[in-house]
Amino acid sequence: MDMRNLKKFTACGGCVAKLPQGMLKDVLSQIPKFDDPNLLVGFDTSDDGAVYKLTDDIAIINTLDFFPSMVNDPYLFGKIAATNALSDIYAMGGAVVSALNIVCFPEDEDPAILGEILRGGAEKVLEAGGVLCGGHSINDEEPKYGLSVTGVVHPDRIMRNNNCDIGDKIILTKPLGVGIITTAYKAGEASQESYEQAIKGMQRLNKYAFEIAKNYRIHSCTDVTGFGFLGHLNEMTAPGYSISVEASNVLYIKEAEKLAAEDIITGGGIKNRKFLQDKVSLRGLSVPIEEILFDPQTSGGLLISVHPDDANALLEALSGQDPKCCIVGEVIPREDINVIVTP
Repeated sequence: MDMRNLKKFTACGGCVAKLPQGMLKDVLSQIPKFDDPNLLVGFDTSDDGAVYKLTDDIAIINTLDFFPSMVNDPYLFGKIAATNALSDIYAMGGAVVSALNIVCFPEDEDPAILGEILRGGAEKVLEAGGVLCGGHSINDEEPKYGLSVTGVVHPDRIMRNNNCDIGDKIILTKPLGVGIITTAYKAGEASQESYEQAIKGMQRLNKYAFEIAKNYRIHSCTDVTGFGFLGHLNEMTAPGYSISVEASNVLYIKEAEKLAAEDIITGGGIKNRKFLQDKVSLRGLSVPIEEILFDPQTSGGLLISVHPDDANALLEALSGQDPKCCIVGEVIPREDINVIVTP
């Protein structure tokens, strides 16, 4: 097997491989709750990481993420998987401290392939300012890779995913369409240009966008991964408010619309649509645009809820970012559904 090729292992890779959101919620509802006043954020709130208070000034963020490859290059796979796992720390408002490798790999394959995966991941931990301290591996016919990551945050500066204020603007920091593009590329249907655009975004640490955003009045934050743009927006809502989106403002990789029109979509997108059917209202959108909004993202951007008076200034401050950022909607008084999307 060529050490630069993971093609035979990429049937369902990246965050497309996540279990359905409804199934996870049903399972988690059966787990006992832990009564510890220092557990500031646990698994019962569908947030991006767990937060445990150590002192009045320090809380630790714990998260982990791993998946099968969505690309053929082992080194690139390692970089993307690590970037995706590290993102949860930034979505919670923290800084990366350390990471551990999570590895599933067939023992009868060339270990040089695994070496390339781990090299890519280690480089991203280093870029994040963290320390890679070890990990755990098991024999598995399908390679999977990711990280368990520890970060730190001041207890007063934790970013929750559903703490928006009415009137806030919602900013998205990476374009959508990654799941559709990578799926189509494996089938020989997407262009090299669009594929490279997707790859570029998936390797970009959300560290850079958050370091800018934290200087403004931001109230809530999450990252866009396997539940798609609409799935993660849904998790940002709360009983006191809904979120309104103008689809024309949402940036996406342009070829994704053409591919979706040709019915090249992902299984994960279908699962997301099913789960969200009574939580999201889509008003007057084309089917391809709907598919992009449901599309699972691997290592997607941040969704940031920012005070309306700071929104344009923050967007301007983010204008030097590549990929580009956009204001996609706003937080509105509660309606009878969580997310309303208009053209």
